[in-house]
Amino acid sequence: MKQYKIIAYYIVALLVLTIGACKKMDDYKDKYMKGGPIVYPGKIDGVKVFSGKNRVKITGLFTSDLNIVKYRVFWNSRQDSVEISVKRTSGVDTAKVTIPNLPEGVMSFEIRTYDAQGHTSVPVDTVANVYGDLYQSSCINRAIVNTAIQPDGSASIDWADVNANSGIKNMEIKYTDNSNKAHDTLITSVPTGLTTILPNFKIGNPISYRTLYQPNATAIDIFYTAYQTYGIKYDVTSKYFINYQQPFASTAASGTGRWRNPTGWAVTSPVLNHGGYGGWASDNKTVLSMESGWGADPVINGKMFQTFILPAGNYSFSITLGSNDYTGPVYLVAAAGSTLPDAALVPSNSIGFAPLSVQHFDFTLSQSTQVSIGFVSNITSDENWQVTAVTLMQK
Repeated sequence: MKQYKIIAYYIVALLVLTIGACKKMDDYKDKYMKGGPIVYPGKIDGVKVFSGKNRVKITGLFTSDLNIVKYRVFWNSRQDSVEISVKRTSGVDTAKVTIPNLPEGVMSFEIRTYDAQGHTSVPVDTVANVYGDLYQSSCINRAIVNTAIQPDGSASIDWADVNANSGIKNMEIKYTDNSNKAHDTLITSVPTGLTTILPNFKIGNPISYRTLYQPNATAIDIFYTAYQTYGIKYDVTSKYFINYQQPFASTAASGTGRWRNPTGWAVTSPVLNHGGYGGWASDNKTVLSMESGWGADPVINGKMFQTFILPAGNYSFSITLGSNDYTGPVYLVAAAGSTLPDAALVPSNSIGFAPLSVQHFDFTLSQSTQVSIGFVSNITSDENWQVTAVTLMQK
């Protein structure tokens, strides 16, 4: 009998605990589920964000929940937002919104959908780069390595190599052809080995070009550099120089020996150290040359040049160097007037110069000028140098 009483006691206690637990559950439901169960509308799917200039474009898909009536995009730590109404169809619908007036930098965005009762979905978060003035300031024109007029009259432009991730998308070139027709040409950029050909180019006219940047492959905005003017080099050697390449001509008066005087070139007396002749040698299919030693006097401030009037413009003078063995100094020089300065004065009294070994220099004339171009040499022991061609380019 006692045992039955104990069992009955436990049964009553269990019933009391069960009833108490159910009451607490009911209290919880009354507190947190007033008005029915929690409803979450379907979230936006396939979200993509596209960078732009102080803006972004966000797209996504509505694939399931037909009760969605709007969505909202939050940014700036949810301090700013934009709301877009949605009219759902029975199929897949697309969301698309562009958010302007954003500061430059990395931006975070939160997207939520809503139904007509105001229920909100779980958030979808995404991040994008926003580009602006700072990025624009980093955009520079793609460098040009070389230009030239081709035998067919076209202009070639060799572009500097760039990194594949540089963002350079195009180069836009404006130029004029031989019929005075203006062209505006868009060149697709490739990172390396790029050469552009402009047909029927009007010699003497520069190009104007700018570079177009796309910060990343999906960016919605293009950034442009300022237009830059660039001269196309063309060969004007034959227009101003005479006797400028092999075989070099020598004056009849200088005879038929190894050393003679070159036709068309002014040669000063220190160069004429081979019995009154010099500047031309029969070596290596004929060359322009100066030599000292081996029984000849030193060549101190020896000069050899041609003089002519050049119009305003940008120029490049270059030589093809033959056999040589000298310590110098020996210079390539361009100077205003009818002669060249002494070797010690070349750096200060020339409009362009370079050591002979460099083989070229550039110079600019702001107005039409009488110019002398050639060589200044100081060689004293057993030394000589030879040149097989000279070239003057204008751009």
